Amino acid sequence: MSAVSEEPGRARGWTAGLLRWFSLRLRLVLVFGLVALTAAVSASAIAYWLNRDAVLTRTQNAALDEFRKSLKDDTDPLPSVPTCPELRDAATRMADNTQKYEVLLITRARGGGSCSAASDKDLFTLDVVPASLRRAVDQKRSVDKGNASPYHLYWQRITLHGTPYLVGGARVNGGGPTGYLLKSLDTERQDLNSLAWSLGIATALALIGAALLAQAAAATVLRPVRRLGEAAHRLGEGHLDTRLQVSGSDELANLSHTFNRAAERLQKRVAELSAREASSRRFVADMSHELRTPLTAITAVTEVLEEEADSLDPMIAPAVQLVVSETRRLNDLVENLMEVTRFDAGTARLVLDDVDVADQVTACIDARAWLDAVELDAARGIVARLDPRRLDVILANLIGNALKHGGSPVRVSVRTEGDELLVKVRDHGPGIPEDVLPHVFDRFYKASASRPRSEGSGLGLSIAMENAHIHGGDISAANSPDGGAVFTLRLPMDASPIASDQAADERDREGAVEGDGAGTVPRQGKGKGRGRGAAGKAARAKRPDPDADTDTGTDTDADTDAVENTGRSTAGGRNEEGRP
Repeated sequence: MSAVSEEPGRARGWTAGLLRWFSLRLRLVLVFGLVALTAAVSASAIAYWLNRDAVLTRTQNAALDEFRKSLKDDTDPLPSVPTCPELRDAATRMADNTQKYEVLLITRARGGGSCSAASDKDLFTLDVVPASLRRAVDQKRSVDKGNASPYHLYWQRITLHGTPYLVGGARVNGGGPTGYLLKSLDTERQDLNSLAWSLGIATALALIGAALLAQAAAATVLRPVRRLGEAAHRLGEGHLDTRLQVSGSDELANLSHTFNRAAERLQKRVAELSAREASSRRFVADMSHELRTPLTAITAVTEVLEEEADSLDPMIAPAVQLVVSETRRLNDLVENLMEVTRFDAGTARLVLDDVDVADQVTACIDARAWLDAVELDAARGIVARLDPRRLDVILANLIGNALKHGGSPVRVSVRTEGDELLVKVRDHGPGIPEDVLPHVFDRFYKASASRPRSEGSGLGLSIAMENAHIHGGDISAANSPDGGAVFTLRLPMDASPIASDQAADERDREGAVEGDGAGTVPRQGKGKGRGRGAAGKAARAKRPDPDADTDTGTDTDADTDAVENTGRSTAGGRNEEGRP
C-alpha cells in the first residue's frame, strides 16, 4: 500500500518541478534565446555561404584564367607531334606559376601512341581526372554564331585523400595537346573553417547577449506582475486594504489601476456586508438573551401547570400539555440560537479536562434515560483531553438523533486510531436519502417542504459539528451497507494545541485595532472550523457576548426536519433529564 500511495505524490512532485522550470521568466528567456539563435544562425549561414562562394569563385577564376593563358603560350612553340620530353618540359614550365597548381599534358607521340606528361607524376595522373570531365573536354562542338570555338575549358571540384582540389581541363583549339590542372583548395578550406569558427563564436555571444537582454526584459515585465500576484495573495488572505503603487502609463500601470479600483470596491462591499451580518448576529444574540427572562417565568408557570395536570379539567389538559411542550421547545431554540451566536462571534472556547470516554458516553446515556435503547461498545481506560461539556453535547445530539429518527437498536462504539478518537453512532433505520446526506449538518435544513414545522430547532447536528470543529475534529454521515445511518465523530486525543491556538488568536484579536474591515480573525479549531467573514468577525469580536462567559449546557433538540417517510432529521437528541 505504501508503494502505491507514494506514486501520486511523486507525480505531483515532478509536475511541480516542471512548472517551476517552465516559469514565465524561463519562457521569456527561451523565446528571446530562440529568436536570437535563429537570427544569428541565419545571418552566420548566409555570411558563410556568401564568403565561401566568393573565395572559391575568386580562386578558381584566377587559376583557370592563368591556366588558359599558360596552355596557349607554352604549347604553341611545340611541334604538331611533340616528343614526350618536350611535352614534359612544357608541363613543368606551366606548373611554375603563381597559382601553384599541377599540370598534366596529353598528346599523340611520334611513332604512334600517346604521351602523358605531368609536373608531379606521383600526385597528378589521368586517373585523378573524373571521367565526366574528360568526356566534356574531348567533346567537339559545332562552331556557329553562338559558339566560336569547338573546344572549351571545363572545371570540377573533387576531394583527393581528404583534401579538396580544383580540376580543370581544356584542349588547344587548332590542334595541340590536351591540358589539365590540379589546384589544392586546402588553404581556402582553412580560411573558411576559421570563418565558420568566428561566426560560431559570434552566434554564441549573440545568444548570451539575448539571454541577458531577456533576463532584463523579464525582470522589467515580471516585477510588476510579481507585485500584482503578491497583492492578490494578500487580498485573498483578507487584507482588503492592499493597494499597488502605480508608476508609468503603460498596460501594466493600467492593470495596477484596475486592481486598486477592484480592491477598493471589494473593501467597501465587504464592509457593508460585514456590517449587515454583524447587525443581524447582534439582533439574534440580543433577542435570544432578552427572551431568556420571560422564558424563565413562563417555564416556571408551565412546570406548575404540568404538576397540576392531573387535577385540571380534562378538557383543558391537552392544551396545558401543548403549552408545556411548546415552551420547552422555545426554550431549547433560544439556547441553541445563543450557542450558535457564540460560534459565529468567535467567543466559544474550550475548557479542557481529562475525560474517560467510556464513562462520558455512559453518563450521557444515563442522564437521558437511554440505557435500555443504546448498546455501548467502549473499552475502559480510553482517556482523552477534551471539553467534557461540548463532548456531551455532541454525543447527545448524535445518539438522540439516531433514537428519534433511526431504528433500534442504536449502537455506540468508541475506538482510537493513532492520535484520533473515533466514536461511531449507528442505527438500524431506513438510512439517510442520498440527496439529504450533503445537508444533514446545515442549519435549519428541512428535507421536505411539506413539513415546514417540526418539534426540533434544526440546529442540533449543526451545533454538534461546530463543537467538533472547535476541537479540531469533524463529523461525517453515511449509510451503512447493512442498513441504517452511521455518524462518525473524529476528535484529537489531546486538544491542548487547539486550545493554545485559540488563546493566541484571542490575544491577537484583543490587540488588533478595528479598522476598515480588512482584518482577519482565525477560525475555530485547527484548520477544520468554518471560515466566516473577516470584517464581520472582527466587528463581533469587539462586542462582548452577554452570555459568553456563562458555562451552561446547551439543550440539543432531536428535530424531525426530514421527509415523513424517511424518519431522518438533521438534529440531535433532546436532553429530557437535564443538562450535565
